[in-house]
Amino acid sequence: MNDQPTAERTLVGDEEALARLRALRGSIDNLDAALVHLLAERFKCTQQVGELKAAHDLPPADPAREADQIARLRRLAADAKLDPAFAEKFLNFIIGEVVRHHRAIAAKQDGAAGS
Repeated sequence: MNDQPTAERTLVGDEEALARLRALRGSIDNLDAALVHLLAERFKCTQQVGELKAAHDLPPADPAREADQIARLRRLAADAKLDPAFAEKFLNFIIGEVVRHHRAIAAKQDGAAGS
């Protein structure tokens, strides 16, 4: 049995294509790492927003801002030649996580206040 990945087995004999594939995958790996770090920074900020909202008894979700952000991201995606529907799904996933975190922060503060 050959342990070499399928795409690379197909390209055996075409070293230039194989080298290009490896370079592209290296760039993809770097971009994935950058995305993870960017998301980590974003969630550090949204954590602080959640704490601020909880401290001032503001709701965890802001549907008007979320709608504005989705519209903004769809425009950015279209300008960048990225499918706006994909960008919206991605942002909706992030927003869902942020709101979930904000609710947890508010619940924790409510529990601490009731102690």
